[in-house]
Amino acid sequence: MTPPSETSEATPSPAQNVKIEREGRVLVVTFDRPDKKNAMTGAMYQAATKALDDADRDGSIGAIVFRGAGGTFTAGNDIADFLAASRNPEEVPAFAFIKALAACETPLVAAVEGMAIGVGATMILHCDLVYVSPGAIFRLPFVDLGLVPEAASSLLLPRRIGLAKASELLLLGEPFGAEEAMRLGLANGVIAADKLKAYAVEQAARLAAKPRAALAATRRLIRGDRESVLARIDDEARLFALALQSEETRAAFAAFLAKKPS
Repeated sequence: MTPPSETSEATPSPAQNVKIEREGRVLVVTFDRPDKKNAMTGAMYQAATKALDDADRDGSIGAIVFRGAGGTFTAGNDIADFLAASRNPEEVPAFAFIKALAACETPLVAAVEGMAIGVGATMILHCDLVYVSPGAIFRLPFVDLGLVPEAASSLLLPRRIGLAKASELLLLGEPFGAEEAMRLGLANGVIAADKLKAYAVEQAARLAAKPRAALAATRRLIRGDRESVLARIDDEARLFALALQSEETRAAFAAFLAKKPS
């Protein structure tokens, strides 16, 4: 087994817009497309999924930190790229990434600065620790786009914050900030933006230093039945794919893209 590096070390990524680095036993995955607010493409999802899979196979990696470059976590899917992808959920890289998140055995930490829209908001439900900057903004705009929630958020969000508040966030799609994320129990702490990455990596390193088997067993106990989460992801994905074929959703996407600055 290769001993962990004690210095930050960049690793080539399959996607130019995802940067993978090692900091000791912590793998740092950075969404690195700041000119597009880190909107996720299929290639970015594939790179992030590979990072999750590689971490689970590499005994020297004890935790993963997700973050975004340029002051934004991620604005969600790159809609044009997503619409160009296959409508079969099993072939869409976004769904493969979501399932990899839910199944990942390596502890997950999110460092959320700026916008966390769509998958940027739902993926934190699969993270063990979530730290946010004071300017973090979350939004779940699925219904507004003619879609349904993803990442098992229709199951996990009500479980985490209660049915009434989850219904408000998922049905109305209104944004909420760092303090509200803390109040709802979606975040562990609000950290100054210039200290956020270092703090998240420090907390991830603390996780990585714990006895591995005990940590893994405790995570499984906390998370409960994984199969129900994966089944909900599949249910959402089927409905999501059907929605993509509807005229209502196409019109909503066209209106959204028309509003975007060129």
